Amino acid sequence: MELYLDTANLEEIREIAAWGVLSGVTTNPTLVAKEFAARGERITPEGLAQHLKAICELAQGPVSAEVTALEASAMVEEGRRLAALHPNIVVKLPTTEEGLKACKRLAAEGIKVNMTLIFSANQALLAARAGAAYVSPFLGRVDDISWDGGELLREIVEMIQIQDLPVKVIAASIRHPRHVTEAALLGADIATMPYAVFKQLLKHPLTETGLKRFMEDWEKVKP
Repeated sequence: MELYLDTANLEEIREIAAWGVLSGVTTNPTLVAKEFAARGERITPEGLAQHLKAICELAQGPVSAEVTALEASAMVEEGRRLAALHPNIVVKLPTTEEGLKACKRLAAEGIKVNMTLIFSANQALLAARAGAAYVSPFLGRVDDISWDGGELLREIVEMIQIQDLPVKVIAASIRHPRHVTEAALLGADIATMPYAVFKQLLKHPLTETGLKRFMEDWEKVKP
């Protein structure tokens, strides 16, 4: 299973990319807006293009960039502009009627699409049939309403395998490291997670205490 960062922060991407385990990045309008707000800047087409290009250069893998249009024709136009920015850009569309229409048109042009905000297996099936390269079920948000995000992911992975659909499953809305383990065990192709969760994957108290003990023992006998 590949590991993606769900962020638009360049420093976070730079740090995790240096670990040698980062396969891609997903963004959304909220994450992008947060970065521009932190710099005290308003989003302009030029500024957005520059920022997405910078993410692509750091990530060295697929980067999902989401449209903000709500009507299919406008989604297609925006998607084309985003895809033209860098070969690694994947156009991210909402799983709505208009999103499906736009997905079909963009996919026919050879543009990769990530259909997001998926909360049912049927939505994933529709997205796959519309030509999506990726589908993104939201585990955490499903758990938030007392449903089972893991069960949703299991259904989608199994359905795609049985139907032999050419689409990758991105486990999204990851809230904690256990979600990552669960996604891997259930056969997700990708898990995308916030920076804080990515950092937690590496942390374990026994690793830290074990290393401390090794160093203490070494200090006692080193030349």
